[in-house]
Amino acid sequence: MTLEYLTYASIAVLVVLFLSSAIRILREYERGVIFTLGRFTGVKGPGLIILIPVVQQMVKADLRVMVQVVPPQDVISRDNVSVKVNAVLYFRIVDAERAIIKVGDYMAATSQLAQTTLRSVLGKHELDEMLAERDRLNADVQEILDQQTDAWGIKVTTVEIKDVDLNETMVRAIAKQAEAERLRRAKVINAMGEQQAAEKLVEAGRILSQQPQAMQLRYFAALHDVAGERSSTVVFPLPMDLLGHVTGRRSEAT
Repeated sequence: MTLEYLTYASIAVLVVLFLSSAIRILREYERGVIFTLGRFTGVKGPGLIILIPVVQQMVKADLRVMVQVVPPQDVISRDNVSVKVNAVLYFRIVDAERAIIKVGDYMAATSQLAQTTLRSVLGKHELDEMLAERDRLNADVQEILDQQTDAWGIKVTTVEIKDVDLNETMVRAIAKQAEAERLRRAKVINAMGEQQAAEKLVEAGRILSQQPQAMQLRYFAALHDVAGERSSTVVFPLPMDLLGHVTGRRSEAT
């Protein structure tokens, strides 16, 4: 009786071990790359997977979008400015077979490739472009990475440059440049205002010269403005035509 009980117990244990090693359950976002005696025989999942123990092995692949932080990279821009740039990489597996077979560690391989590509692409641009045209640089890095990781069955969906760190000397230089630019714009706007004012004065003088009555009205308005000021000294403007009449009479009298 004892021997029979041990036999049944041994069989039960073997059955449990067989089922535990043969049955696999994969989630919706997982795929299993199956190897039979070391040879690739297919990709299965999701759901219930039955394997032949010892003969078959399975390697899981996660199809979800993965996020990887690219550590800060020392980049020398095209105008010889040294900066530190870091980025965030979003990618996912689109072909589980190639991601497992074609590359030993796709996470490490993608990270190293992202670092070298980031330095290569940003080194072709000037500092102003790094600061002002991040969207275009993100698209350039993403396109290059996507082309190179396609052989691994990986799709790079997004690359985002997070920070472009400058040293204090360069920060002060950029601040001075921005201040100089604001002063230049202020001077240009002031000069344009003076130019427009001068053009309007010339146009007004041309109109007044064609209408003597308008010139007299302008003279009376100037007198009214001067008289309205609270001052002990009043200066009356003398029209040039009146001065001409006076000098003409003096010359006739002599």
